[in-house]
Amino acid sequence: MTAPPRPEYALRRLPRVSGHHPALDGVRAVAALLVLLFHVAASIGMFLDDGTGETSVAAALLSRGEIGVPIFFALSGLLLYRPWAAAVLGLRKAPGTGTYLRKRALRLLPAYWLLVVVSLLLYSRDRLTDPWSWAELLTLTYAYDPSPWWGDHLGPKGMGQIWSLTVEAAFYVALPLTAFLLGAWAKRPATVDARARRLLYGLAAYGLVSIAYVVAISGAENRAFLGNWLPRYFLWFGAGMALAVVSVWAHAEAGPDGPVRRFCRTVGASPGLCWAICALCYGLAATRITGISRLYEVNAWTSVFELLLYGGVALFLLAPVALAPVTQPTLNAVLGNRVMAYLGKISYGIFLWQFVVIFVWFDLVGRAPWTGNLFLDFPVCLAATVGVATASYHLVEEPVRRLGSSAGAGSQRS
Repeated sequence: MTAPPRPEYALRRLPRVSGHHPALDGVRAVAALLVLLFHVAASIGMFLDDGTGETSVAAALLSRGEIGVPIFFALSGLLLYRPWAAAVLGLRKAPGTGTYLRKRALRLLPAYWLLVVVSLLLYSRDRLTDPWSWAELLTLTYAYDPSPWWGDHLGPKGMGQIWSLTVEAAFYVALPLTAFLLGAWAKRPATVDARARRLLYGLAAYGLVSIAYVVAISGAENRAFLGNWLPRYFLWFGAGMALAVVSVWAHAEAGPDGPVRRFCRTVGASPGLCWAICALCYGLAATRITGISRLYEVNAWTSVFELLLYGGVALFLLAPVALAPVTQPTLNAVLGNRVMAYLGKISYGIFLWQFVVIFVWFDLVGRAPWTGNLFLDFPVCLAATVGVATASYHLVEEPVRRLGSSAGAGSQRS
C-alpha cells in the first residue's frame, strides 16, 4: 500500500528523503577534513610515545581525528539504505539491485583505480609486474589477505587509509541482502508504525553484532587483520540506517502530525544540543577509555567503548541534519554553504589522495620521518589535497558519473 501524497506545505516540515542535500555534503566535508588532519598529525609524529607516558591535550584530541571514518560509514548507511526503508514503509518501490551496484561501482572505482596506479608507480614499482597485487588492489579484496606484502593490513604506501574503503565496498555489496532481510522481518505487520519499529529493532540487532564481534576477536593474534572486516563496523553503518528509517517514517506516519514528525522537528531544531553531545562523546573517546588504537588494543572493553563513543559522535552529528525539515536556515548556513557543500562534493578525492599528497610534500621539503610542524604542514597538505581532489572530481569522477547515467538511461529506454 502506497502512502497518499501530502500537501507541499506539509512536506516542507518533513525531513528531506530524496534529492540533493547540501547540509549532508557539509557533514561529509567535516569527516574528510578530520581524517586529513589526523593523518598529517600522525605523519609528523604527534602520536608517538615520548617515553614519559604523558600525552598532550592537543595530541589526544587529534589522535581521534579518525572519527571521520564512522561519520562516513553512518552517512553511507543513511543515504544508501533510505530507499529500501521507504519501500518497506510504502513510499516507493525498492531499488533494483543491478542498478544500485552499477552506480556504486561507477562512484567508487574509477578514481580509486587511478590512485592504485599512481601509488604503485611512485612507491611500489617492484610490484608493477605482480598480477596478484593488481588483482587484490583493484578489486578492494586485499583486506582478506592475511599476509599482504606491505605488512600492516592497512594498504601499501600512499594507500594507508584505503582499509576503510574496503569496508565501505563490503557494505555496498552486502546492503541489498541486508535490506531484503530487514524488509522480510519488518513487512509482516499491517501498520506503517509497526513496520518501522520492527526495522529499528532489526537495526539494533545489526549493531549488536559489532559488539559481539569485537569481543570475539579481542584476544586473537590476528585481530588487526580481522578488525578490518565489515562486521566490526555494523554499528556505525546501522546508526545511519536508523536515521534513514526515522526520516522516512515521518513521511509515512498516519495522521496530520504524529509523534515521529514532532520528534524529527525537535531534533532538527536542536543542533546545538546534539552537537554538544557529539563533542562530549568525542572528548571521552580521546581518553584512554577507548584504548590506544584499534590495531593494537587487546582489551574488549576499550574496543566496545570505541564503537559506542565513535558511533555516538556520528549519530549526534548527523541526526539534526538528517531529521531537520527541508527548510532549515541555520543548518544550511553552517553546513550547506557554498564552501562546505563544495568540499563535501570533492570529499572522496580528499580521502583518496591525502597520503600521496602528504608523502610528496614531505619528500619535496626533505622531511625526516615523524618530524614536522602541524601549523605549516597541514595548511600546505590541505591546499594541495583540495587541488588534487578538485581535479579528480572534474576530470574523473563527474565525467564517469555522467557517462554512467547516460548509459543507464539508454539501457532503460531500449
